[in-house]
Amino acid sequence: MDSLPDAIRNKCQKLFGTFILSSKPISGGDINHAQLLETNKGNFFLKFNSKPGSLEMFEKEAKGLSLLDEPAIFRIPKVLHISQTAEAAFLILEYIKSGVKKRDFWEIFGRRLAQLHQTTQEHFGLDHANYIGSLVQQNHPHPSWSAFFIKERLLPQIKLARNQNRLKATDLSSFEKLFKKIPNICPNEPSALIHGDLWSGNFLIDSNGQPVLIDPAVSFAHREMDLAMTKLFGGFDSAFYSSYKAAYPLTSGFSQRMEVYQLYYLLVHVNLFGGGYVNSVRSILKKFAS
Repeated sequence: MDSLPDAIRNKCQKLFGTFILSSKPISGGDINHAQLLETNKGNFFLKFNSKPGSLEMFEKEAKGLSLLDEPAIFRIPKVLHISQTAEAAFLILEYIKSGVKKRDFWEIFGRRLAQLHQTTQEHFGLDHANYIGSLVQQNHPHPSWSAFFIKERLLPQIKLARNQNRLKATDLSSFEKLFKKIPNICPNEPSALIHGDLWSGNFLIDSNGQPVLIDPAVSFAHREMDLAMTKLFGGFDSAFYSSYKAAYPLTSGFSQRMEVYQLYYLLVHVNLFGGGYVNSVRSILKKFAS
């Protein structure tokens, strides 16, 4: 269903008050269909999905974008409309034209992320559940990071992977050993507003060469979660990390404990894309839970 469904086209034209001149598929995520809508009143970005629960997923995405926008640190796409037709749910966002990185792009990005991470609240968690990819992400509040990480992040993904026979009983035993060590592995810090799924596919470069955050899985969590995710698939430019650390220094030893945070994202990939990531999970467990 890459072409724009007629019901969505008609509804969008009523919302815009003009005809859609063209609709062009945009590559990107693995979960939703995405299109650039061109009109004589400007361009718009559209996501749509026919699967059950998609409307709620888009509503939670909109909430996440709003949370990231509140501190006014990053440019965040404006949410214009969320709706449902008989064919699919859809989300309309401000269209942000792509540009080229400024010379100091990575320094700016690192410094702004450090600023974002200084947005805090008393507990770890969020007042609502949301999504990472198409998986529900629970955010019940906890006073400690270790309790939140274990109960709201690792355990739900472990249970899902076990139910799909992608983890063995021995893996569960290793996780139990790791759980006892997490309070001593992760430094004690206040909660931080994090993007929650910060890899290279979830930011844009606007026409001014500035970073734009998209597709969040927000919560108030440990700030090192975002940094660990950036490192999972190759990492960002070194200037990003040096700029971040200059603005908001890390407790020593991050590179050694980073993989513990990455377990969550690897388990998400196990559950979304199959068992190919299980070996990476087991390698980390062997290192930290033995």
